[in-house]
Amino acid sequence: MDPSSVNDIFREALFIIVQMVAVIITPSLIVGLVVSVFQAATQINEQTLSFLPRLLVTLLAVLFTGPWLLRKLQDFFENLLFEIPNLIG
Repeated sequence: MDPSSVNDIFREALFIIVQMVAVIITPSLIVGLVVSVFQAATQINEQTLSFLPRLLVTLLAVLFTGPWLLRKLQDFFENLLFEIPNLIG
């Protein structure tokens, strides 16, 4: 196993992690920004007003993108398992 193949595996794994995190976190960040602007405009300083919408959007993002995320992760591990004989020998 040479260092370039290890680098390729880690690069692909990190890219999948970044994709998974971005798909889940980006909608929550957008909703948090909208709620913050609303709170600043109306001067309402309620903690649950900022927390609950972000929680719901994050749960919806996981619900709708979950099968795609699991499929990407499953494909990565299947490719990794099929490549083990080539990596070792």
